[in-house]
Amino acid sequence: MRYQFEGRLCRLEPLRADAHAVTLHDEHIVEKEGRNWTYLSYGPFDSASEYRAWVEGRELIDDPIFYAILLLPDSRPVGVASYLRIDAKMGVIEVGHLSYSPALQRTSASPEALYLMMRHAFEDLGYRRYEWKCDTHNHPSRNAALRLGFRFEGIFAQAVVMKGRNRDSAWYSITDREWPEVRSALKRWLDPNNFDADGQQRVRLESFLEAREKRDWG
Repeated sequence: MRYQFEGRLCRLEPLRADAHAVTLHDEHIVEKEGRNWTYLSYGPFDSASEYRAWVEGRELIDDPIFYAILLLPDSRPVGVASYLRIDAKMGVIEVGHLSYSPALQRTSASPEALYLMMRHAFEDLGYRRYEWKCDTHNHPSRNAALRLGFRFEGIFAQAVVMKGRNRDSAWYSITDREWPEVRSALKRWLDPNNFDADGQQRVRLESFLEAREKRDWG
């Protein structure tokens, strides 16, 4: 399952210490307070060597499968994402371990990377259910899930212990039956014609999904 896939703004490739660790650490430490790691079970990392050791450990496992997110055209590593809780027999897979450096946050490459992972899971690998789970206090993550077309499924109270505290987990999903409509909305949003010369969106991603929501709830 360690593939490489590329869009217009970014490329995802298997996370490797030699190729990505130094730059990823440099990109992340721009955010001095380490808030990017608040809802992850690891980090922040005090040194490049500490982060490299963590990446080396991720190279050896098959679940989660970690990817580096590289900005194009210079192929600069600026973030990490993974597939996890992979159940090929049941056709269920989750996206997670998202760590976006400031250079990737609030850019069009950010949703494009997640779209590429969705498309790969549904269309290349044939999964029937794609999941997103996050801390209930992680409102940016919860908003991102809804903005990308995931459906909220509920709260699992005290699902895990995270950095010494109970974590309630919010669950979201997209199924293979929903994927064609979600894919269409994401493709329309990511179309270069939807962005002006400064890279600013003309139509919000949420607007492309509004018809779906009105039909389901109206």
